[in-house]
Amino acid sequence: MNYKWNYQPPTQEEREAAKALAKEIGISPVLCRLLLERGITSAAEAKRFFRPQLNELHDPFLMKDMSRAVERLNKAMGRKERIMVYGDYDVDGTTAVALVYKFLQQFYSNIDYYIPDRYNEGYGVSKKGVDYAYETGVKLVIVLDCGIKAVEEIAYAKEKGIDFIICDHHVPDEVLPPAVAILNPKRHDASYPYSHLSGCGVGFKFMQAFALNNGIEFQQLTPLLDLVAVSIASDIVPVMGENRVLAYHGLKQLNTNPSIGLKAIIDVCGLSDRELTMSDIIFKIGPRINASGRIQNGKEAVDLLIEKDFPLALQKARQINLYNETRKDLDKNMTEEANKIVDQLANLSQRRSIVIYNEAWHKGVIGIVASRLTEIYYRPAVVLTRTNELATGSARSVSGFDVYKAIEYCRDLLENFGGHTYAAGLSMKVENVPEFARRFEEYVTRHILPEQTSATIDIDAQLDFRDITSKFFFDLKKFNPFGPENPKPVFCTMNVFDYGTSKVVGRDQEHIKLELVDNKSNNVMNGIAFGQSSQARFIKTKQSFNICYTIEENTHKRGDVQLQIEDIKPSRQA
Repeated sequence: MNYKWNYQPPTQEEREAAKALAKEIGISPVLCRLLLERGITSAAEAKRFFRPQLNELHDPFLMKDMSRAVERLNKAMGRKERIMVYGDYDVDGTTAVALVYKFLQQFYSNIDYYIPDRYNEGYGVSKKGVDYAYETGVKLVIVLDCGIKAVEEIAYAKEKGIDFIICDHHVPDEVLPPAVAILNPKRHDASYPYSHLSGCGVGFKFMQAFALNNGIEFQQLTPLLDLVAVSIASDIVPVMGENRVLAYHGLKQLNTNPSIGLKAIIDVCGLSDRELTMSDIIFKIGPRINASGRIQNGKEAVDLLIEKDFPLALQKARQINLYNETRKDLDKNMTEEANKIVDQLANLSQRRSIVIYNEAWHKGVIGIVASRLTEIYYRPAVVLTRTNELATGSARSVSGFDVYKAIEYCRDLLENFGGHTYAAGLSMKVENVPEFARRFEEYVTRHILPEQTSATIDIDAQLDFRDITSKFFFDLKKFNPFGPENPKPVFCTMNVFDYGTSKVVGRDQEHIKLELVDNKSNNVMNGIAFGQSSQARFIKTKQSFNICYTIEENTHKRGDVQLQIEDIKPSRQA
């Protein structure tokens, strides 16, 4: 991959500001510049960023309709009504259902949960789900991570005497469903101080309000924060503001005392003996929870997440792991097929978006394939398959481009759509696909920036190897948890050399294990360059080269630092 490196050296003014902050808080000016970029300008703000406190969480009653939601839930419990917790089949939805169900079950037994089938019911609130609620005597449905657009379905439920409380974080339409309460920080009339909660995060705020109203100690909610952290990482929502507090303490919970269901997944992933990070959730834990809804039914993920018996949980986690293996095979085959279709698209080099349709594709994996296409081609991608009479699919975006707005531009061609900036779902009549592709391309061409369609690595700072001390790494780790709006810093070092001991490694000899020196110090720095073995011959020529990288802990030598190399360029190209 021919990456363009994007690095803006700091101005004199920025250097001075960073030095002043460094003096105040005792960490490297380089890291202080990263704090300033995140809007952190004082010692007090830095302390809050590095050590977020749970008492910094916002009052849940600041969210519109929260009092009504709590009042209706209290009434349902007082009347001994049957309650159903209903959620989407992805990680955010299943963790949200598990969280609300687990918490309420401690105080109330007449409660059930429901996850719609991706293939028979599709996304969101379904009439089949409403009918099931009616048949089982449900009077109140708490719907999580979906529901904000379910106007007809919730009106249908109302006719049957079933009330709904919506806990969602997707962008609403002008017309809201006729629910008793709608908890959504993205409501047009919202006054809540933070709008980027995950669906599970909204569910957590509802339970926080219920606990406050009923004199339940906050400590009874903290064991559920591991589920919130999993949802924040997997749903790729910003990791600043209130989400940072939730993710920070959720990761702490995941590392010290995870719920039995998550502990089983951690064991199955082979992550038991290490400190878990947001990356472990994104690449290991989340995909396994997701695989249940993609291959079988998301209800199995909830069954695992609420399990109280560890041997049983391990059994369920192993089954979900098998689904994940199936998902990987499907993903690989479909991505290969998708690449062939893309290669045949007319004027590919001029196109700013990709829209492809194959009625034989597996609906559960199209979102992953859309993500793969955005990574390969650096364009917003929509991947569609056929479900009954409709073309249904998923959209994914590139950094900084709002794919939801691009889909909304084509709304007259759609039967249904929903989502947020980087990911969305949609359905349309099959005959509308060509016109949708044309209009989607039209919108993207008009609004996307040139730099959003090229392989660019944003570099935060230039370092010499002597800068990478154990203190520097200790302070860098305080920036965790990483995610959108708080990305893992990428550094570069110029004019480095092979120490003479770098070698190609990996089952297929695809990686390089590096031992490097620069000309400013005697430090020998360890590094790993995944999938970059093609660079090995050049590295061995004893010529200098430039590297950009993230700084990681060496998993084989605790306490040691290892550079994870993002890209290598000969010095003369810089």
